[in-house]
Parts: sequence; structure tokens; C-alpha cells
Amino acid sequence: MTDDQTGAAAERAAADHAKAAELSCPSCGEIVYAEEVFCEKCGHRLADEPEPAAPAGPERAGPEGGAARACTSCGGPAIDADGYCENCGLRQPAERDHVEIELPAAGANGAGPVVAAGASDRGRRYSRNEDALALAAHAAGIAAVVSDGVGSSQRPEDASRTAADTGAAELVARLDAGEDPEDATRHAALRAAAAVAALATSPSDAPSCTYVSAVTRGPTVTVGWVGDSRAYWLSAAGAAEPAGDTASNGTGPGSSDLDESEVGTGDMAELGPSRRLTEDDSWAAFMVAEGSLSEAEAEAHPNAHVITAWLGVDAGEVRPHVATFRPAGPGTLLVCSDGLWNYFPAAGDLAALLSGAPAPGGADGAPDPSPDPAPDPAADPLGAARALVRHALDAGGRDNITVAVIPLPSPADSAAPADNRLPTARSSDTPSTEQPR
Repeated sequence: MTDDQTGAAAERAAADHAKAAELSCPSCGEIVYAEEVFCEKCGHRLADEPEPAAPAGPERAGPEGGAARACTSCGGPAIDADGYCENCGLRQPAERDHVEIELPAAGANGAGPVVAAGASDRGRRYSRNEDALALAAHAAGIAAVVSDGVGSSQRPEDASRTAADTGAAELVARLDAGEDPEDATRHAALRAAAAVAALATSPSDAPSCTYVSAVTRGPTVTVGWVGDSRAYWLSAAGAAEPAGDTASNGTGPGSSDLDESEVGTGDMAELGPSRRLTEDDSWAAFMVAEGSLSEAEAEAHPNAHVITAWLGVDAGEVRPHVATFRPAGPGTLLVCSDGLWNYFPAAGDLAALLSGAPAPGGADGAPDPSPDPAPDPAADPLGAARALVRHALDAGGRDNITVAVIPLPSPADSAAPADNRLPTARSSDTPSTEQPR
């Protein structure tokens, strides 16, 4: 098969699962999305009739058991199935529009230090949040899962919520049972894939999503992924490896000497400067790896965000990528959806946002409009997560945005006695604090 045939095959295999292409308002030219009925800038009607509402997901806004609710603006009682007031037209806040989670140290009952936090926001353009986030403590660390529903599939919000919840629960159960982090990561991703596939009711109803997980255990970090949601290491020292370099020392994803889907613990890379830990399953990454396009050319291509692997009944064989790393010093483990990294793809840019240093600019080259320093992730993980979401919103917010922030070493280490530096309680004893708004 020629290079052209290989590239075409990858493109055909993934085309059905690309994020919806950007459209523009015929009146003012503002970017709009296929699901929008009105332009949010000028109010121009984009469709003659509202599109039918998607089947309600587990956290989708809407009447519970038929109970009426009042509009938050005019007080009118008539809210349609898509969550819009039939009197004034205002879209009502949904439970998943903005969610924040704090994970206290195991056994702290909410009174101890926060060891991880996350935030998820629907952004400025989507009518709903199709991302999902889960955080949990296991006996020797933390597990985080971020999932991004594929916008061109049915019920993407159901897919992402199912993947995140299933993956996190499976990770905790296996890690607490003593399973190796890489095996637990791989099995959890496969269990999540099966759960998402089970959501399908017919060949034409196939919810799908991306998946990325991160696990801390003692001095190591293990990540697993399918799709283009990412994990980053952001060094507290501020140094960063060159943009796009995910494996400068010949280990981890992106290395030509190893199967990137099976990077074993014996090959773990040391994490020094800030770097990306995952390699996208996408058309763009494929074309760059094949040498057909430069990274800049691939990112500018209309197919840049076409994914080549996902979770869903139509995904074929799911083969999670897994890699383990050992941080050489303090820093932050960041897990996120493309709503953040679309604007700040380089690890150095993300580290700059947390440190307060001016970032070189977002994906469009424009300087970040809100260069205020973020709270120190070690002292305020939720504040850091909020700051990253705010930066993405200020840069455009054209997609759902989800981030999980895990400071390392854990804040619980300094608060615990010297002989008890790791969380010892099960996740059921350390519930997260989730605050939808």
C-alpha cells in the first residue's frame, strides 16, 4: 500500500468521528455549530425549526419526572426539551454546564489537604457539555479520568460520563487489589470501552468518546489513553522540552524504538522538564508520523482533529496505549480534553499559565488575553484548574473544556506523619466534593 493509500485509509476510517466542522453565521460571519438554532453574537436564526432534542443523558438538564421549573431570567414556567425558555429564549443552566471537583486526602473526611481537583465547562459555543471528569483516591495514590464525547456521534454526553465513571471505578478496584498500575490502566480502559459500547441501541445509535487516565502510585505516574484527550507533566522548575517532543530519551509514546501502545514499566522515562505524556490517535498525528506533513501543516489541515481511535460499539478492537514515568522533581500532572490543548498545545505554554509567565500564545498564535498567575497547584489544585479553564474560555472557548490537576508530590505527603506518607483509605472513604453550577 502506498503512502497516499495509507493516509486515505486512515482518513476514511476516522472521518465518521470527526468533531463537527466549523460553520459560520450567514448574517455576521461568527463561528457557529450545527446544533445551534440562533447565532449567539447577533441572534440570527440559523435553522427554520429547532433540531430535535437528543435523548436525555444521566446529567442532562431538563424536568425531572415532569416537574416544571422557572426560567432563571424572566421566571416563565415553559422550558422546552432543549433547555430554552419559550418566553424569553434564554438557555437555562444545565447541571453539567460547569462542574468542579475537589478530592481530599484519603481518610481526611474533607478536612485534610486537597490532593487533586478538576473543572469542566461547556465553553462558549456548545449548547451542552459533552466532556466528563472523574477523580478518585486509591490505597496508594490518585486516579483521574477525562473523557470527551465525539460530537458527531449520538448521545456523546452519555458516552463520556459512562467512560469516566467506569474507568475510575475500575482503576480504584484493581489498584486497591494490588494490581500493577499498567495492567490496571489497560483493563480499566477496556472495561470503559465495553460500557460505552453497551450504550448503543442500534447500528445508527452508537455513542462514542475519547478516554485518558492518569494514576499516581508511590514515585511513579502511569497514563493510558484512546483518542486525542491528553496528559501532561508540568514541571515546577519551569523548564520544558521542545514543543511536540513526547519522548526525548527514547522511551514513552512517540519513540520509534518501542511499540507506543506497550511501553513497559522497565522502560519508564524520567520526568524532568515539562512535556506531553500522550500521543494523539488522530489523522494529524498519523500524517506527521508518516512524514507526509509537518506538524504545522497537519494542525492547519481541516482533518486535524479527525480521530483514529475511540471508545464505542463501532470502534473495532480497542487497544489502549499505556506508559509509566517517574517524576524527577515536583510538578503537576495535568489531564485534559482538547478544549484546553487546542489553544495551548505545548507543555511549556501550559506550565507558563500556571506559573503566571506570559505564554507564547494559543493555537492561533494570539497572546493569551489573561496572563494573571494561577494559584499554586500544590496549595490550591482547584484554583489552578479554574485558572486553566478560564484561559481556554478567554482564548475563545470553542469546545467543552475539562482539566484535572494532580500536584506531585502530593500535598498529603507533607501533612502526614513521616511513617505514613501515602493515602491508605479506600476511595469509598474519601468522597470527592463535586459542585455543579
